[in-house]
Amino acid sequence: MSKRLNKTIKWDKLDNTANLFPVIVSENVSNVYRISVTLTEDIDAELLQKALDKILPFFDVFNHKLKNGIFWYYFEANERPAPRVMPEDTYPCLYINPYTNNEYLFRVTYYQKRINLEVFHVLTDGNGALIFLKELTYQYLRYKYPELAEKAGNTLNADSSLDIEDSYKKNYIRPAKRSYKTEKAVILKGEKLPFNHFAILHGYIPVSEIKQAAAKYGVTINQYLLGTFTWAIYKEYLKGQPSKRPISTVVPVNLRPYFNSNTTKNFFAVVSAYFKPEKDTYTFEDVLHIIADSLKEQINKENLEKLLSYNVSNEVNFIIRAVPRVFKSIAMRRIYKASLKANTSTITNLGVVSVDDIYKEYIDRFHVVLSMSKGQFIKGSVISYKDTLVFTFSSAIRETFIQKEFFRQMVRDGIHVSIESNGVYYE
Repeated sequence: MSKRLNKTIKWDKLDNTANLFPVIVSENVSNVYRISVTLTEDIDAELLQKALDKILPFFDVFNHKLKNGIFWYYFEANERPAPRVMPEDTYPCLYINPYTNNEYLFRVTYYQKRINLEVFHVLTDGNGALIFLKELTYQYLRYKYPELAEKAGNTLNADSSLDIEDSYKKNYIRPAKRSYKTEKAVILKGEKLPFNHFAILHGYIPVSEIKQAAAKYGVTINQYLLGTFTWAIYKEYLKGQPSKRPISTVVPVNLRPYFNSNTTKNFFAVVSAYFKPEKDTYTFEDVLHIIADSLKEQINKENLEKLLSYNVSNEVNFIIRAVPRVFKSIAMRRIYKASLKANTSTITNLGVVSVDDIYKEYIDRFHVVLSMSKGQFIKGSVISYKDTLVFTFSSAIRETFIQKEFFRQMVRDGIHVSIESNGVYYE
């Protein structure tokens, strides 16, 4: 028997959230997101590849390929060389074909001073990806500037978690019988951009100014952003009229701080910023406080525990576990399609990024970009670094009236906003 056949192949289960993504992925619905870092000098592709080759073996979550099992999809260790670092020459967040990517489920590209990490959501969420991107950036900078290696050494950063715990199952508590009712939400429609064309609009916002504006209304920054987005849809898309359908925005919540977890796997739950315009007139402040109250009711330890356990309950159900994967996939697709009608959009906030002091002068900013999903043709993402918050709209619709009203409301609240686009709107 050959040495190859004697070798034990390392494998791992998908986490609870990850089970859905292989079932629904396609060329149209990539389930890929991008986190990027912009440095102060142009990227050296050779050094970036060297940095990726160096750190990848340490990150089991990224060092995986996806396999078909009888009952579930599963991960297997990928022993191929790291994927090739490539110059950016396509729109963001396109489908990752593992067969042209050494079977890896992420890619690294670069453009001028920017490093892009694009990740198939089956691997991890934005917080897990950010750990990987920061470590990749640190290693690249140490190769680029040898004096940094002398100061920091040439090992992984002490703050870089390599934890691969399944925090869903660790924190699972058998839930009381409960079902979650949904209703059809407002779906944003408009003139579609050509297939795989992707419009990006970045808004650069001083943290001090948005913090002051939010405090004026007695809400948090995240509540302010979601309230302003909901207001823009209400005013511009619904024209300030009552609607039988709510504006319901999906809000992913990082569960790590609630459950004392450092996992690099997916570990989040989703809640909804909910507003149903049932009367004739709402002011901006009305909408803002309705959204803030909606989020307060849902983003707390007690409710998040219930959501986590409810979501995991089907996975640990003995009868469901025994059902072959092909039938599970059919059922999951049906449930997913039904859920699409309940959501207007998604806004994710990765919070404040901190980097080690010795690297700060080399790192200018971070961005996050979300891909489209069925029924959601405008999405938003938030990330802050130093004194700037970046709100990014990704859109497959040519019209921009919602985005414009979103930023105009900020200007009315005394916030200075600068805008950057990828140019699709001008084509």
